[in-house]
Amino acid sequence: MVLYAIAHRSSQMKQLLLICTVFPFAAAAQLQLAKIFSDNMMLQREKPVVIWGKAAPGNTVNASFANTKGTTVAQKDSVWKIILPQQKAQTIPQTLTVQSGRQSILLSNILVGDIWLCMGQSNMEFPMQREMHYTEAIKTSNQPLIRLYNPAYAGKNIFNSTYSDSVVQLLNKNDFYKGQWQSCDSNSFKTMSAVAYYFGKNISAQTGIPVGLINIAIGGAPLESFIDPDALLQDTRFNNKVKGDWLLNDALPEWIRERGKQNILEAQNIPSDRYGKSHAYKPGFAYRMGIIPLLNIPIKGIICYQGESNAQEIERVNEYGALWALMIKDYRKKWRQPALPFYYVQLSSIDTLKYKGALWPKFRDEQRKMLTLIPNSGMAVCSDIGFKDDVHPTNKKDVGLRLSYWALNNTYGKAVIPSGPLPQKATYKNRLLTVSFMYAAKGLLTSDGKALKGFSENGNVPLVATIKNDKVLIQMAGKPEFIYYGWKSFSDGNLTNSDSLPASTFKIKVE
Repeated sequence: MVLYAIAHRSSQMKQLLLICTVFPFAAAAQLQLAKIFSDNMMLQREKPVVIWGKAAPGNTVNASFANTKGTTVAQKDSVWKIILPQQKAQTIPQTLTVQSGRQSILLSNILVGDIWLCMGQSNMEFPMQREMHYTEAIKTSNQPLIRLYNPAYAGKNIFNSTYSDSVVQLLNKNDFYKGQWQSCDSNSFKTMSAVAYYFGKNISAQTGIPVGLINIAIGGAPLESFIDPDALLQDTRFNNKVKGDWLLNDALPEWIRERGKQNILEAQNIPSDRYGKSHAYKPGFAYRMGIIPLLNIPIKGIICYQGESNAQEIERVNEYGALWALMIKDYRKKWRQPALPFYYVQLSSIDTLKYKGALWPKFRDEQRKMLTLIPNSGMAVCSDIGFKDDVHPTNKKDVGLRLSYWALNNTYGKAVIPSGPLPQKATYKNRLLTVSFMYAAKGLLTSDGKALKGFSENGNVPLVATIKNDKVLIQMAGKPEFIYYGWKSFSDGNLTNSDSLPASTFKIKVE
């Protein structure tokens, strides 16, 4: 018998394996943790600490963390799971030790706080190093209470070309996302989602609670990619999205199918199933690669910036809110957290000269309606900081902060106004149309101090409107069916509350 030690180190993870045999170990016999576990990670406070991985079938596995211990036995399929008692938030780094036989894994610099899942497409993916406030932000980027899980994904930024064999080999659950937890500093935060970073930084600053940010955003990904295909299949409104080859399915956004064809139509040896070849835009793909591996870990909530890929066709626009409601209901069920908070970003403004944004006013309004469709949700408005000719506005600081206001108010119970003005109702009497608002704070204002703009009777012809406290007044000769605000692709609306938060685009019926 020979006793020897094998030390395996990656850039952020130490795994010390002590093996007591001279015979080779099969991979399944080696003690392993799920890939979400690494040095520098965050564990969710006030929820059971769930640890899982693989070991030799029948072997006892022990785990210890922060003066708690647990034990289990690896099942026939090598899988094991240990649930340790919940912990309060901890700002002092802890260690996690997992042991089976003579093998052990030691992870260090672990905090306990709140984990927020960050998802969406390129505007959520948009990195700090391209954000307009980056030069100033880097000065305070060493944030020891913030932890980042920001994996790279296969096929990133590959446009108008076929995937290479090396990319094809990564289109599986073990390799699609690659990365590990990192402490937030001037290096690690450069490639992190700017929206997520500003969100997490403000949450931690205002609460003193450590924050972990898991970013699984994929540039260009449609909402369908993040939804369980079985959830789509079981819903009669959406089961046509998972019928046949997704590349030929007219129930999916046309743009994403064209991009998919560019990447995989002629590629060889692409993994496939009954819905066609694998790709990040395929229905359910991001769900399988990114969501399923996280379902054992309790999280605090979800933030999302997604929609551009679903805003190009009227059919996709009309179904968007219901599609989100289906997905969030499914997530809450899978995580066994029925009130899991969900905060999202309304699409910005954009001109229609260089981008197909004609449907964006209606799309923004459909996103507003999601507030009533999805309980425990909140929407950050950013139509005031869009770019006319670029789908990627660079001011992500305000977007992240506006998301954080919803969380601070709704999740953490802070006395923060969470939103800009949201319409409550519109009434018409004696030639006066009155629109009342929620979240007026200390009163309604205009962002530029000038006359109120953005209101119209039909979405086109502007109306003269004035502000009176928390209401907008419009003199009209007759009662219109609807009143519109911000109903332009590149909105010129300037209505805000006293906290300088902008009003949402809306179309509401006049009573």
